[in-house]
Amino acid sequence: MTAEYDVAVVGLGALGSAACHSLAAAGLRVLGVERYGPAHDLGASHGESRGVWQAYFMGPRYLPLLQRAYTLWSELEEKSGERLFHRTGGVCLGPADGELLPAARASAEQFGLEHEYLDADEIHERFPQFTPAADCAAIYDPGSGYVQPEQTVRVQLQLAEKHSADLRYHESVVEIVEGARGVRLRTDRGVYDADRVVVASGCWAPALLPDLAPVQVLRKVMLWFEPEGGAQDFQPERFPYWIWEGDGMIGYGHPAASGLYGGVKAGVHSGGTPTDPDTVDRFVAQGEVAEIQEFLRHRIPRLGGGRYRKSAVCLYDNTPDLGFLIGQASEKGNVLVAGGTSGHAFKFAPAIGEAVAELVQYGRATHDISAFDPARFGSSSPQR
Repeated sequence: MTAEYDVAVVGLGALGSAACHSLAAAGLRVLGVERYGPAHDLGASHGESRGVWQAYFMGPRYLPLLQRAYTLWSELEEKSGERLFHRTGGVCLGPADGELLPAARASAEQFGLEHEYLDADEIHERFPQFTPAADCAAIYDPGSGYVQPEQTVRVQLQLAEKHSADLRYHESVVEIVEGARGVRLRTDRGVYDADRVVVASGCWAPALLPDLAPVQVLRKVMLWFEPEGGAQDFQPERFPYWIWEGDGMIGYGHPAASGLYGGVKAGVHSGGTPTDPDTVDRFVAQGEVAEIQEFLRHRIPRLGGGRYRKSAVCLYDNTPDLGFLIGQASEKGNVLVAGGTSGHAFKFAPAIGEAVAELVQYGRATHDISAFDPARFGSSSPQR
């Protein structure tokens, strides 16, 4: 098999665009294939804002990769000349003996991160928009904030093209065939040969790699509200990124961002409805809006009682342990995967892209990504 490219990347969302950028910047001949247009809103890499923070509720094992991502966010800003990261501070709220708060505190303490532990009165004093119950506490991370997903994907794709990556849109991969010395991609438009292939197609990855790992695709809803009394107190300089455990749910929200969607964003990170990415229902029902409003009314009343403005559907590709899938996806090792984002990978995007590029070039990554090895769910069958 004669390779026309050193590596092909399937899917050009958050992780795929990051991988293309890192691979092309390293001097490799890169092909990127995307079934839709650049920075589209049909997968998981859209919705105006994504939280970025280090006192991480998913636990300390994520911190080395997340700290590297912070460095790379700054480097992306330097390379692009655009502001990507907006520092607002962030709070993780919930019962002191719940799941999120102890994990966030452990991450902060183990890595010596700047943070504050706040009780209910201190939360309300610091952020009067919040009305926590008496048994609620929080970890405040002053270094957290948000990035804009559409902008990030666009910037990473532009930088990849600057380094001569060949990016093809509105083209679907229908088959990945691994040979002894490389991989052949068959699309609805042509055939391409590469030494390696990276599958970063999110919720569409299970169809291309059916034996990889048990990935569940979930339909999620993002909402934007106009707060009672206006959005002045919900601007980034006054209102933090937040994630809140309570009533059997995990809610989240961001300050008023760029105005792309209008209003203040909120959603539910937990739960979700199993779906197929090609047939997902993109209509948001009133009951779904009411569920989030009810969660907000007891915690951020001006937001929960505000006017509903807009909604969007987002897709999660969840693994059983909610950890990522980064690594080899075939016995011969020529097919790799970057996925299993489980609704929380965007903050890591540039670092995951860098790790994938290192795996392609050297067979290992600088930062420890062993916790995300697809082999933890059992051996994968090669694609034939």
